[in-house]
Amino acid sequence: MAILMRMDWTGLSTEQYDAVRKLVNWEGDQPPGGLAHVAAFDDGGMHVNDIWESREELDRFVGERLMPAVAQAGIESQPDVTVWEAHAVYIPGVTH
Repeated sequence: MAILMRMDWTGLSTEQYDAVRKLVNWEGDQPPGGLAHVAAFDDGGMHVNDIWESREELDRFVGERLMPAVAQAGIESQPDVTVWEAHAVYIPGVTH
């Protein structure tokens, strides 16, 4: 079952996000199960919406790639994360 993950990270800057993005390299080495990623920023910090094929694949990515990169980038704060089962998913070019 596909899931939608919402991550809100108060105080995270675009520079910090870009540093983690470079370390994780999800565009060059796509994580298994990752279907979509959108990041946006406002005065409060970062907001991410991801779609994953399963919670297990998201958890594996977070544990093995994302959080080690966050630590390597020297980021000490933690995000607020919410996960829901997706009712419907439409991404042009992706069948699910």
